[in-house]
Amino acid sequence: MTRTTMFLEHFELADSEVGGELSRDATWVPAVVPGGVHEALLQAGRIPHPYLDQHERDITWIEQRDWWYRTAFEGPTDLAADERVRLVFHGLDTVVDVTLNGEHLASHENMFRPLVVDVTQLLRPRNELVLRFTPPLHGLGVADAPREMLQRLMAVMGASLTEEGDEGGGSSFEVMPIACQRRKAAFSWGWDFGPRVPSVGIWRPVELRRERRGVLSSHFVSTEQVDREAGTATVRLSVEAEVWASRGAPSARMVLAPADGQPTMVVVPLTVDDGTARGEALVTVDDARLWWTNDLGEAHLYQVTTTLFDGEDEVDELVDRVGLRTISLHQAEDPEGGNLFRFVLNGVPLFARGANWLPASLMVGSVAPETYRMLIQRAHDAGMNMIRIWGGGIYEHQAFYQACDELGVLVWQDFMFAVIDYPSADPHLQDEVRAEAEYQVKRLRNHPSIGLWCGNNEVQALHGYAYQNYEPGDWGWHFFHDILPTAVAEFAGKVPYWPGCPWGVAEAEGFMAVNGQLDGDRHAWEVWHGLDYAMDPSRFASIGHARHFRRYAEDRGKFISEFGIHASPELSTLRTWMTSDGLALHDSDFQHRNKDHPKNKHNAVLEIVTGLPTTLEEYADFTMVSQAEGLKFGIEHYRRRQPHCSGTLVWQLNDVWPGFSWSVIDHHGVGKAGYHYLRRVYSPTLASFRDGDDDTLELWVTHNGLEPVATRCVVTVETFAGDVTRRDELDVEVSPGGSQMVWSIPRVGVGDPTTHLLRVTTDDGAFPANRLFLAEVKDLQFGAARLDWTVEPTGVGTASITIASRGYSYLVRVLSPTPGVSFSDNYLDLRDGQSVRIEVSGLPEGFDLAEFDVGGYAGQQVTSVRG
Repeated sequence: MTRTTMFLEHFELADSEVGGELSRDATWVPAVVPGGVHEALLQAGRIPHPYLDQHERDITWIEQRDWWYRTAFEGPTDLAADERVRLVFHGLDTVVDVTLNGEHLASHENMFRPLVVDVTQLLRPRNELVLRFTPPLHGLGVADAPREMLQRLMAVMGASLTEEGDEGGGSSFEVMPIACQRRKAAFSWGWDFGPRVPSVGIWRPVELRRERRGVLSSHFVSTEQVDREAGTATVRLSVEAEVWASRGAPSARMVLAPADGQPTMVVVPLTVDDGTARGEALVTVDDARLWWTNDLGEAHLYQVTTTLFDGEDEVDELVDRVGLRTISLHQAEDPEGGNLFRFVLNGVPLFARGANWLPASLMVGSVAPETYRMLIQRAHDAGMNMIRIWGGGIYEHQAFYQACDELGVLVWQDFMFAVIDYPSADPHLQDEVRAEAEYQVKRLRNHPSIGLWCGNNEVQALHGYAYQNYEPGDWGWHFFHDILPTAVAEFAGKVPYWPGCPWGVAEAEGFMAVNGQLDGDRHAWEVWHGLDYAMDPSRFASIGHARHFRRYAEDRGKFISEFGIHASPELSTLRTWMTSDGLALHDSDFQHRNKDHPKNKHNAVLEIVTGLPTTLEEYADFTMVSQAEGLKFGIEHYRRRQPHCSGTLVWQLNDVWPGFSWSVIDHHGVGKAGYHYLRRVYSPTLASFRDGDDDTLELWVTHNGLEPVATRCVVTVETFAGDVTRRDELDVEVSPGGSQMVWSIPRVGVGDPTTHLLRVTTDDGAFPANRLFLAEVKDLQFGAARLDWTVEPTGVGTASITIASRGYSYLVRVLSPTPGVSFSDNYLDLRDGQSVRIEVSGLPEGFDLAEFDVGGYAGQQVTSVRG
């Protein structure tokens, strides 16, 4: 092989006035590469952590300075005539000028695509590389397209749309009419889940590549067809290379090797046109190990080795991993009305069970691979088979997609556009987006986890509110309906493209079809925001009832790609980042953690569900209950409706910082109550109760898998005191993709709804036990309870906790003693005399088991006794 790579990592960092010269006595500090300015300044002790207390306000000056990076490196002095050297900047955030040895190399203004420069003729034995980053919004005015769109939206939705945030920097809607002209992560400017801490700097690796005669620029393993009965897969292999100074005919060899079994080798002839060599071959892979989502089978991966030849000489080689699978969207007519919207993997229809993904930190360049693995493992363990990468963030690092590949999690991949009209008629911006789309699709297309490319987040939905149409124009149309689908069609094989999230075209719903219930996907924000995309809010007694999670029961959507409810993280996470001695409910530090507006939005719902909290402990528990019970209610409803509904993606999986949000996993990796509820309702087989409109109580069994499920279950009506007033045994069999009612009784005669509940169990573990409360949580008469518990070490970094309940205990949990700890179960109900064993992993070395604590619901009298 003739490719050699040197990573440039040892940079220094300094700052100057915008547009000014760098002072001769400027203070240089070691830079974090890959990473960003904030990480370097933190490391140097020049700034407090922006997540700590309210210090984000103290670092706003960073986005008002020019930032200089410099490094020196040795250049090769023995280059042959057939060699070249290129500098590859995999990610520059965002507006930057690059010089080498005092000579201007390039200007760049796109966070989402690399900068590659041939420096063969510029290298010296000793070289100095300098990058100057300018504030990305410097010199930009408000674009016409988003300005007019916001004016129209404000006429419809009111001035609250641009309500100023508590950081003094304004809302994202104030910034986005400017920021939409730069290809930078939209959430950088603040969002309703996190603060304004715009990253800047070298956020992905820098390489100095020495290449000879030819280099592989891309390759693609596209599964055209699978035959599950025959055990074969038809695969299209594509190769593209740059060649120069050739001595023979170029060709490529591709070898697909499973973890076990026989490899498949193919020689791909290449045709050269103006220095670019391309070729493809079609091959049948026998005994094909297919890639499946984790609920349907094994996520088999093949190692693919691509070798480039110049005549008989090997000149370049790349090794990565791929999966053999087909993926498509099934949008046939739905007998219920409208059209289905479901993913089909290897010929098998899916119910997508998952969540929306946000960047794992505001400092996007320094997220560790271990963090990605931990979070995707958490999703896998919760029964998720799909993650949506939200269009206001970033195209993620390779570690994210590798984890999804290995753990059998599909990715709904948004292109990075969100919530504003974009000036898409601008030729320069079109060129940037076209280059970005080609690069990202080619970069990610070999990951079997990529299940769909989507044009944007909520651009069409908001444009439709403003204009009541989606006619071609200077608002993003050129991107979402031309440039992006063209890139996917040309470079992504058979992976589908979808114009927006949400998107739909049912004529009967008019311009509201984009978030309607008859076609495509929808965002169900009637709950939480109290908005009304498709239903009439005037029917509700109060704003609390209009925001209540029981509204999910009216939703007839085909695929719910966003829905969520706010909740506090565990108090241990908050206290890590809130250092004031007098931390109190709704004080300044507390309010600062909540970026949603108005900040008391949840109160109207809490008044109904749990009652209003009066302490921090109650706030954490009450909001977690509202989220957990609400998501449980909604997902049970949507899953019972399959195949008419074929997916639920909760907003949101994770957090960008330690604050209050819709996440089910907080910034420390700790699962909220909602996470553990999801783990149960996302089980492949779900037994759920429905409180019917006709005063009946029903039990449904829903199943997703490759084979039918048959089980015997027990349904009881019982009291919190432990008395069983009715007991029925049922034999149940449900086919793959099926959902059916298996039991019902009249609600009349069940008993006092504040003291009785319904419960379903099975002895063979076919599904998790489930229950139905018959009244709001605040009205339930749980009674007093006692939890007796013990803890014992079980290995390095692991422990086991056994908890036994006297009386009915609601929301029993082991409190997280340290960031990143994982629990096999948590936040669960225990009946009188019932016990549970919870396995704990991820404990740091030397952890003291005395730091564990077990508790119950703050709204119930619970005594916790350690044995």
